Amino acid sequence: MVWYREPMPLFPTSATENISAALGASSPGRSVSPSAASAVATRLLELFTDGSIVAGTRLPPERQIAATLDVGRSAVREALAALEILGVVDVRPGSGTYLRGNASELLPQTLSWGMMLSAHRTIELLEVRGALEIYAARLATQRMSDDALERLHGHLERMRSSATDLGAFVEADLQFHLEIARSTDNTVLLDLLGSIRSLLRVWSDRAVQDDDHARQAISEHSAVYEAIASRDSDAAATAMVAHMRTAGSRLAGNLETTATPVAFS
Repeated sequence: MVWYREPMPLFPTSATENISAALGASSPGRSVSPSAASAVATRLLELFTDGSIVAGTRLPPERQIAATLDVGRSAVREALAALEILGVVDVRPGSGTYLRGNASELLPQTLSWGMMLSAHRTIELLEVRGALEIYAARLATQRMSDDALERLHGHLERMRSSATDLGAFVEADLQFHLEIARSTDNTVLLDLLGSIRSLLRVWSDRAVQDDDHARQAISEHSAVYEAIASRDSDAAATAMVAHMRTAGSRLAGNLETTATPVAFS
């Protein structure tokens, strides 16, 4: 099967033919658990890391990948979105999706990618994230500058003002946690939290689904802010424990009822 009827500019047709052939050579009875999107992402990762596809190669369109793998286009779209978050592919609106790295660059990350594809691994990852967020809150209480504290308050206020706008609410929530992580003055901790957060975006809980969830999340973040503003590291850690517990419970609940991953912050 040939993916394109005519050669694509800049990239050889043979490259997309290789992708088509490789994807079409799926082993009979191959597992698609825990979701079709996960299965698509796994197939693409295997293909990218075997060295046969060079960096810069343009991928076939979503509809072609979906037809070859016999899955819905939404599964392909979610798989590509996940790979974009992880920096594996570059999605260029109006142009297409391109492989970013070569095999030697992508192989060291395959273990991390595997973590995103399992509900069980996601729960374990949530536990690790919770521990790191709690430690970050404790460190930030001791090290956060007055300017950073003011920004933290601004993120909290944006959460309050956008409680009915999920997109804006999630972004303010994300910035709140990023402000804390940056204020630890610990680049390793910051990088670890960033990597975990990216992996969790693949499964995401739409953590705030109604007004009650929004009010609860705002209350939890407010408690964290007040503790940090008071420079009480024990109280900050305790407040973050409470927040991580409820946020983790909401995500765990969604993992039990959701077949496909969605965005998480």
